[in-house]
Amino acid sequence: MPRTPAEAIAALTATGTTVATCESITGGLICGALTSVPGSSSVVRGGLITYATELKTSLAGVDPDLVSRFGVVSQDVAVALARGAQERCGADWGIGVTGVAGPGPSDGVPAGTVWLAVAGPGTLRARLLTESGHRSQVRTRVVDAAIELLCEMLGATDEGADS
Repeated sequence: MPRTPAEAIAALTATGTTVATCESITGGLICGALTSVPGSSSVVRGGLITYATELKTSLAGVDPDLVSRFGVVSQDVAVALARGAQERCGADWGIGVTGVAGPGPSDGVPAGTVWLAVAGPGTLRARLLTESGHRSQVRTRVVDAAIELLCEMLGATDEGADS
C-alpha cells in the first residue's frame, strides 16, 4: 500500500525533523501534497521549483558542470537538487526530482524517465523511475514515489496512520 503525505508528516513530526523539496518535473506537487496535511507547517520548510535549467544552478546550487557532464535528467543532478533543498531551505531532509513528463522525449531522454533523490542526516538514496502514461499520470506517480521514499528513509510504518 502506498504511503500517504499524512504518514510522511507524522514520521517527520515523530523524528523532530524537517523537509524541503527541489522540484523540476513535478513543479511543486510534492511540496503541495505534503502541505495539504494539517500540521505540516511544523515540519515542511518549503520548496524550490527549478523547472528551468538555469534555476537548478542559481536557486538550488547545482554545479553547472554536473548538468554539462550528465544532463539535467540524471542521478547526479537529482542528488544535487535534494542537497540544494536541504541547504537552501535549512531542512534536515531534502527531496530532489528531475525528469521528463512527456508527451515526447526531451534532449534525447524518453518521456517517463525520472530521477528522484532524498537526502537526510547522514543518508542519501536515489532512484531511477521509468513511468508510462500521459503527463499528469507520470507526475502523480513521481509524487507518490517521492512520498514513499521519504517514508522509507524515515522508517515510517502504516500503524495508526490515516488512509
